[in-house]
Amino acid sequence: MHKFLRAIGFSKIKREDIKDLVLQSVKKNDKRGYTMSLDDVMLAEFSRDVGEGIGITAAGTFSEDDLFHTDYYFPYLKGTGITSTEDVSVERHAARDSYAGICDDVRLGMSLIFFIQNKIPYISAQVSGRLPIKGTTLTLAGLSIKGTILLPAGKESEEDEVKNKLQKVERYRLLKNARSGNEEAIEELTMQDMDLYSEVSRRVGHEDIYSIVYTSIMPYGVECDQYNILGEIVKVRRILNNISKEEVYILTLLVNDLTFDVAINIMDLLGEPVPGRRFKGIVWLQGSINYPDDPDAPIE
Repeated sequence: MHKFLRAIGFSKIKREDIKDLVLQSVKKNDKRGYTMSLDDVMLAEFSRDVGEGIGITAAGTFSEDDLFHTDYYFPYLKGTGITSTEDVSVERHAARDSYAGICDDVRLGMSLIFFIQNKIPYISAQVSGRLPIKGTTLTLAGLSIKGTILLPAGKESEEDEVKNKLQKVERYRLLKNARSGNEEAIEELTMQDMDLYSEVSRRVGHEDIYSIVYTSIMPYGVECDQYNILGEIVKVRRILNNISKEEVYILTLLVNDLTFDVAINIMDLLGEPVPGRRFKGIVWLQGSINYPDDPDAPIE
């Protein structure tokens, strides 16, 4: 049973009920997609919403006698807005026909790996020889089964806020140049990191770490698409799982200048989420690649 089912409101579901839940996702789907694979097999995905923006996707194949066989399923949260406009690399998982996306957004300074929610358009483009596709964007979303609300750190003055924004712009410029092999940019970034390490080491002895680090995202555990995040809450929604009648928070977070939504069961969140406060928790990161010809793609 998928442990992140509780993030979308299925905290009490029993293992024997999962099969029926997945079957209903196929029979009463709200969205479906088909494509032929490189091996000439008909692939399909059936998605059913169980609440506003949350649901379950069943992925599998059709046999020669037109019977659908489920290979795997996953709970999802439909993200809103555009998280990144950087290019995304895609790799197939070894154990099953699901895919991971890799995004090298300059704002993070690291590769962000996520589970791809919409593999069908990618496989279709791959089979028809249309890769790479230019002009794609990325919408991230996360599922969490345990989180804590933290108070905001000290408010910056307007002067400090402007100064920090200018420093971020300069750092992004250096990161882009460093990725292109510019040695001066690499040296400058190394010096900045050393200065930052020195400042944090000096302050951490008499300050709480969460007053020094405002937002962060770090890989968590052995799963490459799970992250320990600390993000500022921008928006809060409270929705209902129409099947279980459990309530779920949808938190729009700002994490290292990336904006994305996170779903968490109300009973798994410690504290009251309010815009301006911060969320700390472990998330399973998912992503939807938005293609230029997709009429449903979000607008930045």
